[in-house]
Amino acid sequence: MKHFFTLMGACCTALCMMTACGGHHHDDHNHEGHNHEAHVGHDHSHEAVHNHDEHNHHDGHNHEAHTGHTHTATVHNHDEHNRSHEGHDHSHEGHSHSHEGTHDHSHEDGHAAGEIVIAPEQARAAGIVAEVIQPKAFRQVIPVSGEILPAQGEEQTVVANVAGVVRFNRPLVDGVQVGKGSALLTISSNNMADGNPVERARIAYEAARQEYERASKLLDSKIVSEKEFVRIKEAYDNARLTYEALKADRPDDGGVKVEAPTAGYLKNCLVKEGDYVSVGQPLLTITRDNRLYLRADVPERHYAALRHIGSANFRTSYNDKVYALDELNGRLLSYGRTAGEQSFYMPMTFEMDGREELIPGSFVEVWLLSDEMPDVLSVPHSALTEEQGIYFAYVQLDDECYERREVHLGVDNGREVQLLHGIHAGERVVMQGAYHVRLASVSKAIPGHSHEH
Repeated sequence: MKHFFTLMGACCTALCMMTACGGHHHDDHNHEGHNHEAHVGHDHSHEAVHNHDEHNHHDGHNHEAHTGHTHTATVHNHDEHNRSHEGHDHSHEGHSHSHEGTHDHSHEDGHAAGEIVIAPEQARAAGIVAEVIQPKAFRQVIPVSGEILPAQGEEQTVVANVAGVVRFNRPLVDGVQVGKGSALLTISSNNMADGNPVERARIAYEAARQEYERASKLLDSKIVSEKEFVRIKEAYDNARLTYEALKADRPDDGGVKVEAPTAGYLKNCLVKEGDYVSVGQPLLTITRDNRLYLRADVPERHYAALRHIGSANFRTSYNDKVYALDELNGRLLSYGRTAGEQSFYMPMTFEMDGREELIPGSFVEVWLLSDEMPDVLSVPHSALTEEQGIYFAYVQLDDECYERREVHLGVDNGREVQLLHGIHAGERVVMQGAYHVRLASVSKAIPGHSHEH
C-alpha cells in the first residue's frame, strides 16, 4: 500500500508539471548521441519539463556550442527511467548575443601583432615620408650657449655736429628703416647765449675772406710775407669749409639738420625731443645687419677641442628653426685663448650673413661642429617621438605596415641625431610624419577605419 501511494503521488506531480508547462511530451525519445550544436541566432527559453516515458539511454547526451542560445532552468523528469534525471539543470545564464549572426573583427589578414597599418593614400595625405637609412659621416658636437651680435662696420653711431636743442623731423623709434642722407633730426641754437652757429660761421667766413683778399693784393709788393699769407689763406679755407658745411645742413626754420650716414634700421635713439646736446655727443645708432657675428661661450673643459671646430648650428629662443652657418656663408673668425676675469667661458666668434629674423643681441642655443665620425646612422628630429623619456622611430615594413622601434640616441647637432641602437642600415625609416604614425599606434586602429555596430 505504501508503494501504491508513492507511485500515485509521483504521477500526480508529473501531471501537474506537464499541465503547467504545456504538456511537452516525448515518447520513445532516445538521446544516444543527441547533440545540440550551432543553433545560430536562436533564443530558447526552455522553462519546461521534459517527461520522457520509456526513456532508457542518455549516454553521450551533449549540450554544447549553442551559439546565440539562452537556456534557463531546463528540468528533465523521466518516469520509468533507469537513471533518474530529476533536477538536471542546463543553466546557460548570461550567455547572450545581441548581434544576430557572428561578426569577427580579428583582422586575420596576415598582419602580425604590433604592426601599425596605414594605407598608402592615407600616409601621403598625412605627409608620412620614409627613406632607406644608410651610414654617413657625422660630426662631433659640443652644445653651448651664445649670442648674435652686429658685425663691425655694420653699425654706425650718429653724433651731434653742433651744440643745441634737439627737434625730431620724424618719429624715431627702434626698428624704423632709414635711407642714406635722409634727415633724422634738427639741432637748433636759436635764442641761446652762444648764438646761432650757422650765423657765427658766416661771420667768421666773411672776415676770413676779406683778410685773404687784402693779403693777396699786398703779397706782390712784399708788404705781406709769404709765411703770413699762408697763415691767412689757411684761416680763410677753414672758415669757408665750416660755413659751407653748416649752411648745407640748415633748414628753412633755422638749426642744423642731422642726416643718416648710411641706409639701415634704427637700433636705438639716445636722445629725446628738447634735449640739449653738445658737439660730438651720440644721438642714435643705425645698423645694416648685412653681416652678423655669432659668439659662442665655450666652457674651459672644451678648450682642447676648439682648434678642431670649423662650423656651427644654432637656434634662437623665439624660433624653432635650426640655422647652419654653412648655409649663411658663415666662417670662423677666432676663438679666445683666455677666459674672462669673472667668467669660466672662452668666446668663439663666427661671421655670417644677416637675416631679417635674426635679431642682434638675442641669445641662441649653439651646436659647435668638430671632427667627422664615419659610418654613422642618423635621423632628423622629425623621425623621432618621445614617451616618458624613451625615444622611438618607425620602420616601414611594406607599403602599408609600420613597426615601432625603441632607439638609443647619441650625438645631437640640432638637426639630426645619431642612432646607437634600434635601427639597422638598409631599413626604411619614417623621416617625416612620425607623429601621425604614433597616433595610429596609440589608437590601435587604421586612421579613418571603424566598425560600428
